[in-house]
Amino acid sequence: MGNTVAREDFEWVYTDQPHADRRKEILAKHPEIKALMKPDYNLIWVVVLMVLAQLTAFYLVKDLDWKWVVFWAYVFGSCISHSMTLAIHEVSHNSAFGNSKAMWNRWFGIFANLPIGLPYSISFKRYHMDHHRYLGGDGIDVDIPTNFEGWFFCTRFRKFIWIVLQPFFYAIRPLCINPKPITRLEIINLLAQLIFDVAIYYLWGVKSIFYMLAGSVLGLGLHPISGHFIAEHYMFLKGHETYSYYGPLNLLTFNVGYHNEHHDFPNIPGKSLPLVKKIAAEYYDNLPQYNSWIKVLYDFVMDDTISPYSRMKRQLKGEVKQD
Repeated sequence: MGNTVAREDFEWVYTDQPHADRRKEILAKHPEIKALMKPDYNLIWVVVLMVLAQLTAFYLVKDLDWKWVVFWAYVFGSCISHSMTLAIHEVSHNSAFGNSKAMWNRWFGIFANLPIGLPYSISFKRYHMDHHRYLGGDGIDVDIPTNFEGWFFCTRFRKFIWIVLQPFFYAIRPLCINPKPITRLEIINLLAQLIFDVAIYYLWGVKSIFYMLAGSVLGLGLHPISGHFIAEHYMFLKGHETYSYYGPLNLLTFNVGYHNEHHDFPNIPGKSLPLVKKIAAEYYDNLPQYNSWIKVLYDFVMDDTISPYSRMKRQLKGEVKQD
């Protein structure tokens, strides 16, 4: 339980990320994939139904005993909240209304953010685009853990705690690695969230607020769906930077598990990523892949050669453009 992992630094690489070159190659061979680069209007209705489902849950838990509030926050609220963060991920790529209506997507992201309880959508969009453009970029890609995380969370017990605290690290890390000036939309996101939270408290009380916030924190921490945070880019196999997951939890996560496909084609909605894999099977079938996010979490904790340091990192060259 106290074993220390061997890795003492990130895996520094001096090559470009593989996704841009593979995208060009696939499109040259399978130009029909371009037809999938269009909005997923069904996403709008799914998000609206998810918001309504959480509003119903806020009402239903207001008079329950605390033990049941905690139970439903983990069993139901956590799944909806984590799923909603991945809906926001889809919206950040303009998948709801298309690139021609970018601001519609931003406003819709603020709406989708409401049942999560903490303002998140606008800031996520700004940092997530950097993650795609500059995957592994030192000082730019805030999906990469800090040196402190890699140094401190180096035993099985500490790695377990790191998984539990993942939502806090994802919130704090951008401020440590790549702080950006606050924008008008981020202030609107914050004010809209505060008004919503106060309204829920005024209408239904503290148990509804607890259910909302606890569900979000629990859903992004020690939870089966949270396996995707580690499965996507942590280097379980040397030389492989991005990994896909093809298990059943894709049904709850807008196919975020199709992660090689997503980085190759970030402008294709999650709904269509299985088609990308099917059309270009020769590019994806032989790449390393997972079928269980729970096993990913278990292996991350128990494998003494894996830690937050198990990421590829790049020293970026030339001009860096950020949102």
